[in-house]
Amino acid sequence: MSLDALGIVHLPLFIAAGWLLNLTPGPDVFYILSNGLRGGWRAGVVAAFGITAGCFVHIFAAAVGISALITASATAFTVLKWVGAAYLVWVGVQMLRAPKPLDATDSIAVPADSTSASGTKSLKMVFLQGFWTNALNPKVALFFLAFLPQFITPGSAHPTLSFLLLGLLFNLNAVPINLGYALLAAWAARRMGAVRRGMHWLERGAGALFVGFGLKLALSSTPSN
Repeated sequence: MSLDALGIVHLPLFIAAGWLLNLTPGPDVFYILSNGLRGGWRAGVVAAFGITAGCFVHIFAAAVGISALITASATAFTVLKWVGAAYLVWVGVQMLRAPKPLDATDSIAVPADSTSASGTKSLKMVFLQGFWTNALNPKVALFFLAFLPQFITPGSAHPTLSFLLLGLLFNLNAVPINLGYALLAAWAARRMGAVRRGMHWLERGAGALFVGFGLKLALSSTPSN
């Protein structure tokens, strides 16, 4: 089935806009960076895939109309908004309370289902926190509902399929950017070797940003019906 048959238009513009949007720092980017700094490239990459998995939730939900229902219901949006805000604040507090890390090369040698004595998160925990950081953010659902329809012609014969394909493309295009952030953070961690205290304060800064993101989400207005 061709793009014309699906009603998808301006695909190169869609891809370029998606890259620019994913390069913009936000909760997802800071989560990936903080884990890459603390746990090395493995933790950063796992964080990136956790964020990606959480984004798939919004794509499928929006494609079947759940996100539209949440947007239309002030109560549903408010509940999800407060849950997401509370989770962002909780993640931020965990970052603020994190102990000083080991060298990056040491901290990544952690079993996938455990936590090291230094407080380094397991890779499983890194993934799950990344997943929920994205999945519980209603702003992501609103973004897809506002952004994707601009690239689908009115009266498309297959609007749900078109929406789903564009969402999948947007999410897959974000993967190399997220992995790039993870590897950049891991590289910076290795370069900082002797100044691990700096890494610790960077993570605390990211934690403060997460708390700020949570408060901003909690104070955001509910979409009007």
